[in-house]
Amino acid sequence: MKGKTMEAIRALGAMSGTSLDGVDAAELITDGETIEGFGATGYLPYSAAERARLRAALGQWQDGPDVPAAAEVVETVHARLLSRFAEARVVGFHGQTLAHDPERRRTHQTGDGALLAEVLGRPVVWDFRTSDVTLGGEGAPLAPAFHHACARHVGAAEPVAILNLGGVGNLTWADPRRGMAEPGALLAFDTGPANAPIDDLCMDWLGQPFDRDGHLAREGEADMALVDAFLRHPFFFRMPPKSLDRDAWRQAGARIDALPPSHAAATWVAVIAASVRHALTQCPIPPSRLWVTGGGRRNPAIMEALATLPVRPEPVEAVGLDGDMLEAQAFAFLAVRVLRGLPTSFPGTTGVGAAVGGGIVSRPEGAVDDLPTSARHRERGRIAKAR
Repeated sequence: MKGKTMEAIRALGAMSGTSLDGVDAAELITDGETIEGFGATGYLPYSAAERARLRAALGQWQDGPDVPAAAEVVETVHARLLSRFAEARVVGFHGQTLAHDPERRRTHQTGDGALLAEVLGRPVVWDFRTSDVTLGGEGAPLAPAFHHACARHVGAAEPVAILNLGGVGNLTWADPRRGMAEPGALLAFDTGPANAPIDDLCMDWLGQPFDRDGHLAREGEADMALVDAFLRHPFFFRMPPKSLDRDAWRQAGARIDALPPSHAAATWVAVIAASVRHALTQCPIPPSRLWVTGGGRRNPAIMEALATLPVRPEPVEAVGLDGDMLEAQAFAFLAVRVLRGLPTSFPGTTGVGAAVGGGIVSRPEGAVDDLPTSARHRERGRIAKAR
């Protein structure tokens, strides 16, 4: 049934990013190739205690001591939010990335999609990254297929770039003149750190989860010598596609974090802008537009720093997209692609040798639906009491 024709359905995607702020959920009406429309959205923040449990598990693999508690948080908060969306026929569940090491062909997104399928009473598509990493890909970023569909949806006629500033920055270069799976249609890669080091700084020094309105960074002055030193990190000399773990910069950024807090925040902002500038030089041709999504677009200090780039940055709202929900919408889109047996990552997006269809479909026990069944399945895994 691979590639079986399918009418557009209402899918629900969920995303809990590396900034650890909470869970986004968004409906998308799609056949996995085109965007027919957008539906309802929602957001549920993590409490301070829940965020602390997630933070304690960062960097740990499946057998880590803090992983069960983190998984419970992820599953509980997702279940609370996703249960509000009664009309969606399938759910795309990303889980929470705790560790990512594609060089050793391993990645860890905690949260059991099979458990969620039982709680929600509908199919859940999850574990999107493992197949790609197992086959030698970076496993990230995964949103480029959706970004390409977005470029076509808004009528772009030339190559564009979408910059996602979450905990880590990533860039998608998309040529809407080519089909998504055609060579040269997509290039995607992580650009460097984004909100994560600033968020950590604010939590450590101010007890707040992020730099609201860029106040802390605007009070400081960037140490450009440290910015230049940071950009000598080997990551920036690698050709894309390439990806990063959230905490890959702890050692490289130690000298920045040792600065007074406002100067450290200002320096991290300068690092973000410099890394994006470098990323644009790695695109096949300069993009005609640069659309910014993710939480970083709401930080005026970051957006002011990006204004010095050769292409003017614009929030994705400038073309009618929702920058708060784009990642969640992407996993709704990918869920439908998995149902249809279509690829979710490509050589130009993750460096995998050939297009890969990742993801696992879990259906509630005894459920019957008319959705395609071409995706691989897993037994229900651990089915615990609803939390």
